[in-house]
Amino acid sequence: VQLQACGGGSAQPGGSLRLSCAASGNIFRLRDMAWHRQAPGKQRVLVASITAGGRTNYADSVKGRFTISRDNAKNTVYLQMNSLKPEDTAVYYCYAENYRNFDYWGQGTVVTVSS
Repeated sequence: VQLQACGGGSAQPGGSLRLSCAASGNIFRLRDMAWHRQAPGKQRVLVASITAGGRTNYADSVKGRFTISRDNAKNTVYLQMNSLKPEDTAVYYCYAENYRNFDYWGQGTVVTVSS
């Protein structure tokens, strides 16, 4: 199973980026999907998650600015990031868990927010 993330890059404060992550391989059925991030010198933390039914959860720091969504037919999860701040700078990792309780991590994509 592979999770291929893309869409990272650089943005100015107030700008937007959209991340996507597609799962491929012997996935079985995916349950929860999520994005985590790890800033330099800090621990990896949850940014947002979404269940197979579409229920979402967000870290307080991104509520109202980030939107997580998924396309179950494509086994893909997205993260729309608006009103970006310098503190959003991090490596972003996608995550997926299937109904057999196996979990998978993507390779990480770098997001840099600076003027």
